This record gives sequence, C-alpha cells and structure tokens, in this order.
Amino acid sequence: MQRIAVVLAFLAVVATLAIAVWRISFLQGFDQLEARGEADLALASDRLVGQLQRYRDLAVLMADHPVVADRLGGTPAPEAARMLQRVADKTAALDVAVVRPSGEVIASAQGQGGGAVAGRPFLRRAFNGALGWGHGDGSPMTPRAFFHAAPVFGPEGTVQGAVMVTTDLSDIDYNWRGSTPATYFTDAEGVVLITNRSELLFWQRGPSGVPLAPPGVPAPAFESRTVDGHELWRLGWGRYLPLEALHLTRGLPVIGLTGEVLLDTAPVRRLALAQAAAVAALCLAFGSLLYLAAERRRTLARANVLLEARVAKRTAALHDTNRRLLREAAERAEAETALRRAQADLVQAGKLSALGQMSAGISHELNQPLMAIRSFAENGQQFLDRGNTGRAAENFGRISDMARRMGRIIQNLRAFARQDNMRQERVELGAVLRAAFEMTEATLRDAEVTLRHEPPAGPLWVRGGEVRLGQVFVNLIANAADAMAASAERHLTVSVVAEAESVTVSVRDTGPGIETPDKVFDPFYTTKGVSGTGGMGLGLSISYGIVQSFGGQIRGANTDGGAVFTVTLERADSAAEAA
Repeated sequence: MQRIAVVLAFLAVVATLAIAVWRISFLQGFDQLEARGEADLALASDRLVGQLQRYRDLAVLMADHPVVADRLGGTPAPEAARMLQRVADKTAALDVAVVRPSGEVIASAQGQGGGAVAGRPFLRRAFNGALGWGHGDGSPMTPRAFFHAAPVFGPEGTVQGAVMVTTDLSDIDYNWRGSTPATYFTDAEGVVLITNRSELLFWQRGPSGVPLAPPGVPAPAFESRTVDGHELWRLGWGRYLPLEALHLTRGLPVIGLTGEVLLDTAPVRRLALAQAAAVAALCLAFGSLLYLAAERRRTLARANVLLEARVAKRTAALHDTNRRLLREAAERAEAETALRRAQADLVQAGKLSALGQMSAGISHELNQPLMAIRSFAENGQQFLDRGNTGRAAENFGRISDMARRMGRIIQNLRAFARQDNMRQERVELGAVLRAAFEMTEATLRDAEVTLRHEPPAGPLWVRGGEVRLGQVFVNLIANAADAMAASAERHLTVSVVAEAESVTVSVRDTGPGIETPDKVFDPFYTTKGVSGTGGMGLGLSISYGIVQSFGGQIRGANTDGGAVFTVTLERADSAAEAA
C-alpha cells in the first residue's frame, strides 16, 4: 500500500507540473504570436500606405504640368488625353483626370472628358487648395477605387482646378491573395476594402457582438473572449480562415483605413501541449528510472559480494598479464630502435652507393676546374710579367669562378654523404633541385641526356629534410639516365606544379617505361643487370620511405614516351609555419 501511495503522489505531482508548463507555454506563445502579428500587420500597412502614397505624389507632380495648366486655362490641348494615358500606363494608375472647380472632367486617361464628379469630399478639399484623398466606387472601371486630388494653382495663386488620380484597389491586393496571416483593411463604416482573403471583400461591421458579416446574409458563427489581455476570436468564416484566431488592429489615419489581422492560434496550442507532454514524459521516465534503480539496488547488493570475490581472483591474473605486457613492450621498443638504426644505415648505404656510381663523373667535374685553374694561373703570371694587368685580372677572376664551382660541388657531396637526422624542417624545393642537378650533371652529360627544367617563379617551401629530399631526386634522375641508355632520344623533363596545400615534382624520361609499376618500390627489385650501373634495387624503396616520412607520396607510371615519377610534398609556407 505504501508503494501504491508513493506512485499516486508522484503521478499527481507530474500532472500538476505538466498543467503549469502548458499554461506558461500557452501564454508565452500568445505573447510571441502577438509580437509577430504586429510586425506582419505593420509591414502590410506600410506596404499599402507606400503603394497609395505613390499615386498621391503622382497627382502633385501632374498638377504642375504645363499641359494641365493650358487645358484648365481654356486652351485646347489635343495631346492632353494621350499624355494622361501615357502617364497612367507607366504608373499603373487606373485613371488620371483634369477636373474644373465645377466638377467637369475636361481631360482623362480613360477618354471620359466632359463628365462630372462634383460633390466628392476629396475634390472639395483639393478645390480649397489642399491635397484630397478618399475611396469609393470607381464604376464603371472598378467597384473599389482610391482617389487622390491635387489642386492646380493659377498665376495669381487661385485654384484653377484639380488633378485626380484613380487607383484600382483590386490591383493592389491581387498579389496579397492567399498569403498568411489573414489581413484586411476597413473604412470608417467598417466595410472591408482591401484583404488577402477574397471571401472577406465588402464584408462590413455586423450587429452588436459580430465584428464582420457578409452583406445581405445572416452573420456567420462568431465568439469572442479575452485571455490574459489577448483578444481571441472563434470563427466559422470559411476554410481559408482559422477556427480560432488572435485579433489585432492598427489604425492608418493617413489613408483613413484600419488594418486588422487574424493569427491562427492552433500552432500555439500544439506547441504548449507538446511541451507539457514532453515534461510529463521526462518526469515519468525519471520516476520509472528511480523505481527501477531502487529495485535493482537490492539485487546489485547481493551480486556485489560475488563480484568482489571474482575481482580479487581476476586482479591477481591481471598483475601477471601486466608484467608480461611490460616485458613485451620493452622488447618491442628495443626492436623499434634497432629497426630505426637499420633504416638509417640503409639510407646512408644507398647514398654512399649512389656516390660510388657517380664518383667517376664527380672526379671529372673536379679535374676540369683544377686543370682550368692551373692554365689560368700560368696565363695570369705571363700577363703580369708582360705588364698586362687587365688580362691578368680577367684570368684571376676565372680562377675564382672555378674555385667557387669546385667548392659548390664539394659542399653538395659533403651534404649528400653526411648522416642526416630524421627531423622534419622547412626546406626550399628549388635549392634542393639545383643541388641534385649539380650532383648528377656529370652523369647526365656522360649519358648524353638533355635536361629540361623550368624553375618556379619564386621560392617554394615544403616539409622535409634537405639531405634526404635531395637523395630522392638524385636517385630519380640517376635511374632515368640509366633507363634511357638504349633510347634514341634522351630527354629528362623535371616540372614543378604548386597547389594550395601541396607541391608536385614530376620526373619524366623518354626510356622504355616501367615493366611492373606495382613492384617498382619493392626492396631489392631492379631491372638493371649485375654489371655496369646495376644496383641492389634499394634506391626507389629508400626514396619511397623517405617521402612517406615527410607525409608525402611518390608514384611511378608509364606514359606514351617513357616513364614518369611524381613526388607530392606538403607545403610549408612562411605564414603557415608561423601559425
């Protein structure tokens, strides 16, 4: 019984909370709906006033037109009707007419000159020297018209007549039809003149207690009530109007109308009901969880004793397993350290092997400048003995150039041969390529290979190591030269393409191509013979590992005239590096 009483009390609390949430959400929803409705009504009112005021400005503008003055002065103006017609067509006015103080229409865009419109209040106001406006029947052109009248003053300041601009209200609210929410504008007699619900046109203020009713038929069902200061209407006015609506009004004295809007309250009710149901569901779910937790608590207490015994047993087993894992981790760390040393030694062996293959060409590169230095030194000495200091200085300058060239070759060899660390840094790709070209210059010349390379317009910074990246390009250039040994045309094209986040270097040859592109980066795979330039098949494998360590990619493929290797590296521009 105690458990049932607790459950019933909990359900009562949940019901009370849900009703409170529904009430608060319902009232807040009406406040938000009223704010949105006032904004919509203000927007529709401003749009209507703006559209009508445009024709008021047209009447004022046409009142100063010389053709209008001539026509009122009695001068025949055959062009007056055509001019008014053009003005009406360009401004979408229904009619533009010139009226005498007697009410006689002497010129009209509709060709109704000679008619009379005397007695209209807006015309009387215009004949008194002020702007006049009003609405009424515009038959035979339209049953709903809005009129603006502007006085036409003579030279002495007297009113000679008026320009009357007629606006068809059907054209104004035609584009509003069906838009939400339901909006309508009534005149002083309560007649609906403009609305976005065509079924409400010409409805008028009904008997006491009925705000609107169609003319000539019984008033439809209607009920009004006030909730927290909000006026709610319960309607039976048709399928395109809400069953229950929040009613708002806005006076428009500048055009003599009152704007009214009907906002559907069904979404507010649905939202309030949904929020109340969500709160109730959460409370019920929470209560159910508490109940289940209490029930399971006793079960867990009984199971806890058994679990503690099992945990003690498993803890001892875990200690043994942990000791074994620590030993295995130490062994794995030692193995990884040995592997890194072996990889570094393998890369260094590959570089030394490449240096051995290039030694003959490099010796020739160093021997040439040495011989030239000796020759220029002897010539310089002779020119000094003869007193020809100019020619001697020229020879000494050439000796300096040759010495710098030898120093650059030795510097590149020293950098290429040294043991590089594995740290990544920001290197300039153009400098790496230039160093690789200098180191392989003799190899390309001996192989009679023509190098085609267009340097990039500016510096390109990439992530990598200067020495290891240079080894990659030296391997690719040397392999390309060996591959073109039996080719009639021997062209090596090195191109650089820079993108937003990467730089791609392509090394393209005119050799026979790659026999098995999918195995070209495997260790010890080679197509070279044992003699000659044959190697161990580790150059491309080492290059692959180097590029991968930089976060880049290297690929090999066949083209129509040979093979191409592409190296893609991550960019490391100054702005990105600083960030």
